[in-house]
Amino acid sequence: MNKRAKVIDLPSRLVKRLDPSKPAAEQISASLKKAILDMSLVPGQIISETEIGKVFGASRTPVRESFSWLKSQGLVVTYPSRGSYVSKLSIPQMKGSQFVRESLEVSIAERLCERGLSDETLTELQENLDEQKDFVTTGEGAAFHTLDDSFHAILADGVGHPHISEIIQREKTGLDRLRVLSLTSPEHLAILLADHQDIFDAIRNGEVQKARQSVRKHLRRVLDTLSDLFVEHHEYFEKH
Repeated sequence: MNKRAKVIDLPSRLVKRLDPSKPAAEQISASLKKAILDMSLVPGQIISETEIGKVFGASRTPVRESFSWLKSQGLVVTYPSRGSYVSKLSIPQMKGSQFVRESLEVSIAERLCERGLSDETLTELQENLDEQKDFVTTGEGAAFHTLDDSFHAILADGVGHPHISEIIQREKTGLDRLRVLSLTSPEHLAILLADHQDIFDAIRNGEVQKARQSVRKHLRRVLDTLSDLFVEHHEYFEKH
């Protein structure tokens, strides 16, 4: 997509008729967030309130509220006299998000090793892994990405503390676009699946040390690809 295109071209799956029974700003925000995180709207692309209003058939107020929320999430940035843009990828921010996420998820794995997994959680995780295998075979990165998120959310929810999943979700927002760029081959997906299987087996067997190591190895993979992705997609990254 040309980042200076006069009309923003969003995938039809992200542009749905607004439901009048729900706040318009929330619906627009959700669609734009998905478009940014799946790289339908690329880092550095100009994005105007007027264009978005036309795309969704919405008035100025909910669109402005949506932009305000996206800015608070670090997904959109506005420069005086220049307009609003999809935020570029920040290496320091991504490293910070990865550190927070790793710290939380290692603790989650430790707690689950100590407490054990409920029958319900075991079933959910096994079904998730089975579905991951299907998408590794077909090479569907986007679908695998969704199951990847679900796998980690199931583990977080298994601890039993409210809002942990929300914290992890918020922190990994800074990594999701990088992960989209890296999920490009069945071979890479197979590596991630093997990581998930190792984490699952270690937790199910109560092997605390192995669980810690497996989680760390898995969550650091996204940063292992950073140098190559920076070279390949340097236009998407902030200059430091």
